[in-house]
Amino acid sequence: MDAILKKVQELALLHDKVDPRIVKERNIKLGLRNADGTGVVVGITSKGQVIGYEKVAHGDGTEMVKPVPGKLYYCGYDVDDLVKEKEKDGRFGFEETIYLLLTGELPAKNDLKAFSQLLAKKRALPDGVKQMILNRPSHDDQMGSLHTIVSAMHLFDKNSNSTDMNDVTRQCINLIAKFPTIIAYNYLSSTTEKKAVCNLPEPDARLNVAESFLAMLTGKVPDRATAELFDTMLIFHAEHGGGNNSTFSTRCVSSSGANTYMALCAGIGSLSGHLHGGANEAVIRMMNDIKNKVRNWESDDAVEEYLGLVLDKKAGDKKGKIYGMGHAVYTVSDPRAVFLEQRAGELAKAAGREREFELYKRIARIAPSLVRGRKGKVVCTNVDFYSGFVYQCMGIPVALFTPIFAMARVAGWCSHRIEEIVQGKIIRPSYVTSLKGKKTVIPLAKRG
Repeated sequence: MDAILKKVQELALLHDKVDPRIVKERNIKLGLRNADGTGVVVGITSKGQVIGYEKVAHGDGTEMVKPVPGKLYYCGYDVDDLVKEKEKDGRFGFEETIYLLLTGELPAKNDLKAFSQLLAKKRALPDGVKQMILNRPSHDDQMGSLHTIVSAMHLFDKNSNSTDMNDVTRQCINLIAKFPTIIAYNYLSSTTEKKAVCNLPEPDARLNVAESFLAMLTGKVPDRATAELFDTMLIFHAEHGGGNNSTFSTRCVSSSGANTYMALCAGIGSLSGHLHGGANEAVIRMMNDIKNKVRNWESDDAVEEYLGLVLDKKAGDKKGKIYGMGHAVYTVSDPRAVFLEQRAGELAKAAGREREFELYKRIARIAPSLVRGRKGKVVCTNVDFYSGFVYQCMGIPVALFTPIFAMARVAGWCSHRIEEIVQGKIIRPSYVTSLKGKKTVIPLAKRG
């Protein structure tokens, strides 16, 4: 490293650290979190509601956080009920979920048909976008590619900077429809000889979102059971309230008056971070590590011993985290994980991976009490704990886990963008200085 770069790095590390005592004394909400771990209320939304705890008031005016079973609502509807209803009818439900998030209402049958047809009609990409995908650097990662292409989409919109609701609604629906195609093309162009993908597979307008994406990816229409489960995965990942990092980022940028493409790129950038969108990939790496390092991973004692080393930063990636455990809101249970545990078991049996799934269940049983004993925190398995395993059983590569998250969550991002524009107030929180007193400028000639 160049000497000057090294010096900049060392000085940044020296001066950017914050004394925890100052944070406590000034009651600063780092990460927009309260001292009890709950989120600071900074906005209001009609889209997603996430429940994982209750605040119980004491007689002395203080409050205590009480863990409760997790619930997730989309526009007032329990997401479990939405999934059960579409399964009872034997139909797909992601398009219905998109409509609900954008409008706040469940569609009538004719409206759902018209909306689904509109999405299907808009899936295809302009030739110019296809060429960009084929010409991008081969070393570009999948989230980086998605960010690049979505950013470039403004070139094909003559009213790209408009925040008029007609244009924003059009842009949002257009991008929601095109995300699966962009993601599939990015992956295909990165794994196949360029000359072999000049004829990228066109999305089939006769198929729904889940079927069409898997068909583009594999070259064949998936079986009904696989497509229905993938559809459910998209529903579960479509929305999670206004406070999750990528949605809040989208809302922040939207509040400034930035265009739709820039706002969604903010969401993509946030989701690419390993603390947000890459969690299910981290679970897969952790599970592979356990299978390689623990000689008898069918033993509770052996697994518990190794997980203890993980928490002590002596094993795994040495960061002290059991991935797939714990959540910023959920405490007792994550409703998405409860559903996926059952489906993961069914998939494991069909794929001949039952022994591996038993390891997942073993960790899910051992880890919460281990974390509580070590850190005093109530944690549960979250959706990321099982989602990667489910995707693997479906034959979906790890490189697509986070882009698929974006493919679902763009519905939530767009609904929050519209809501933020309607509310019409720029997000501008306050920061205080960590410094004491003022400094005197020393002439350049006298600096050491």
